[in-house]
Amino acid sequence: MSNWNVYIKNFEAYLKIEKSLSPNSVDAYLHDVALLVQYYSVDGNIKQADELQLKDLENFIAHLHDLGLSDRSQARIISGLKAFYKFLILEAFVKEDPTVLLEGPKLSKKLPDTLSFDEIEMLIGALDLSKDENVRNKAMLETLYSSGLRVTELINLQISHIYREVEFIRVIGKGNKERLVPIGSEALKHIDIYLEHVRNKLPQYPKYSNVLFLNRNGKPISRVMVFLVIKNLAEKINLNKNISPHTFRHSFATHLIEGGADLRAVQQMLGHASITTTEIYTHLDQQYLKESLALHHPRFKN
Repeated sequence: MSNWNVYIKNFEAYLKIEKSLSPNSVDAYLHDVALLVQYYSVDGNIKQADELQLKDLENFIAHLHDLGLSDRSQARIISGLKAFYKFLILEAFVKEDPTVLLEGPKLSKKLPDTLSFDEIEMLIGALDLSKDENVRNKAMLETLYSSGLRVTELINLQISHIYREVEFIRVIGKGNKERLVPIGSEALKHIDIYLEHVRNKLPQYPKYSNVLFLNRNGKPISRVMVFLVIKNLAEKINLNKNISPHTFRHSFATHLIEGGADLRAVQQMLGHASITTTEIYTHLDQQYLKESLALHHPRFKN
């Protein structure tokens, strides 16, 4: 297994230093390669990386399918193997790339659940604002819906990254990529109420002085807490949908697109590297499409 060790060690350094990937991404890539090595190590007769051909990799993917791995997991592993062999070619460790013709399962784009504007209003309106924690939760949910943030981006939002005068916030997204996102005046209003009447009464720790949303102990709120806040509100108003913080993000994007927003603009606000990722948010119900045709298409107009 000697050259596998050398290849994997160099691949890890390449991902960390040249590609500047996050530790989680690096671990995912290395795990994909480790699965391949493990598969061809079972009988003790280990095939080396430069000995593997397309058929070998197809057998490996078929094995993953037989184990019950989802199409999405198979596709991610194939992506990892393609990256690995691309690196081996780049460094001249191998002469041919067996992954070039390796195809993964066709992935159907799952249409995300969305909330109507009325449902979002009902959820936020169910908060009992006599409780300090709900003053924070209102600011938090208004921010989620106003700016379409990921839950990790929300809990890491910095006070110094709020630019009130231009109504923008600076967000640190996936891969530590920064972007500026508009934030509505309603969200800003409730952030200010929270800062003035709740946050300044919490225990103050220098290391968290710039973190916007804190728990009652003065420490950053957790992802789990954001999930629980939304889940409890859904139960409170008897909302029969399986929702999460990401549902607010789905709703933000869908409502923008339904309102006529440019797909590229939505892509930038969501922090998607590819426009194809944003296209999943173009899920529009049939009634909306019918009404759009009736309003705008010459042959449908009365």
